[in-house]
Amino acid sequence: MLKKIFISAILLLAVTCFILSLLKGNNSPKPVLPTSSYVTVININGTITTGEEDGGLLEASGTGTSAETLMKEIRAAGEDKSVKALLLRINSPGGSVTAAEEVGRELARFKETTNKPIVASMGDMGASAAYWLAACQSDKIYADASTLTGSIGVYMPYMNTEELFKKIGISSGKIKSGVHKDILSPDRQMTPEERAILQKMVDEMFDQFVTTVATGRKMSPEQVRKLADGRVYTGKQAKELGLVDELGNYYDALAATGKLAGLGDKPLVKSPSGKKRWDFIFNAQLKNMLKQAVTEVLQGQVKQGPATLQVKG
Repeated sequence: MLKKIFISAILLLAVTCFILSLLKGNNSPKPVLPTSSYVTVININGTITTGEEDGGLLEASGTGTSAETLMKEIRAAGEDKSVKALLLRINSPGGSVTAAEEVGRELARFKETTNKPIVASMGDMGASAAYWLAACQSDKIYADASTLTGSIGVYMPYMNTEELFKKIGISSGKIKSGVHKDILSPDRQMTPEERAILQKMVDEMFDQFVTTVATGRKMSPEQVRKLADGRVYTGKQAKELGLVDELGNYYDALAATGKLAGLGDKPLVKSPSGKKRWDFIFNAQLKNMLKQAVTEVLQGQVKQGPATLQVKG
């Protein structure tokens, strides 16, 4: 049985490599002519996090966007002389403050070093950290009337399970180096001093958020604070409040980006995060199917009884 599994795995790998070799020549990026000019579309989908996106064959694909990926795409666009503008296509509920700060700095660097326009276009949602990115450097922000946006604010979640532990007879303890080393511990009440420490951190990050929006939207911090109670707004409400500039879809935003870049209302588009033709082989559904198939085979092997693998020299 193990021999069959091994042979099947080798055959699967061989077929996959063969398919990739056939498709490879058709997936190289088309050469960019010196006279060509483009708008690069940066896609920001799902939760925005720090770190790298996974890429392993047997790893489940993430449902968000990594700051590492976004920074690489923005920097590459800044170094590409054929790119005349950035269009941020956003469909995200937000994410990490740190991730937004990292990507925001890269957008600022793009603007400072190239002086090229940046436009944001929001789909279903562009809230919290996603709105941070839309607001920080964009010359124009587009949203649909039904887009959910805003949610300007910061929160730090925590959970207290102390009473539940008591009911089921679990007690915990710890030896710590400092009085606040176990701050946010779920098995005890938070002290007033700890709450003050964490509130100061949240307030600091919130001030940074407010300043970013105020600067990007050319509003006073006081104006932003009046809108920044954490609530979301529809795109229509956000336009009335000055949080977005225009109501329109992706193509409206693309046309505006082209005009700002001097490329007309139908500019050529580059998308660094666009999938190559063979990516369907490695999508999340197939990865999960492969993992399930391997698991079932291994479980079946266990049910049949242990096998002895001999290696002969």
